[in-house]
Amino acid sequence: MEIGAFEAKNTLGSLLDRVEKGEEIIITRRGKPVAKLAPVRADKDRSAAVAAAKELRELSKGNRLDGLKIKDLINEGRP
Repeated sequence: MEIGAFEAKNTLGSLLDRVEKGEEIIITRRGKPVAKLAPVRADKDRSAAVAAAKELRELSKGNRLDGLKIKDLINEGRP
C-alpha cells in the first residue's frame, strides 16, 4: 500500500495497526517513495538468515571438488 506523507501523518495510528498485522506501507512525498513502514519481526528473519549462512559455511568446510568444475556439474543437471 502507498500513502502520501500528509495522510500518513494524520492516520499514523491506523497505519501502525495495519503494520502490526503484517502489512508493509510505502510513504510517498509528491508521488515518490521516501519511507517504508514494516513490521519489526523482519529483523528476526534477518538474524535467522545470518545464522543459517554461518551454518552452511561450517558444513562446507573441507568439501572439495577435486578438479571438477561447477559449470560441468550444472551441465550434468546437478543444481
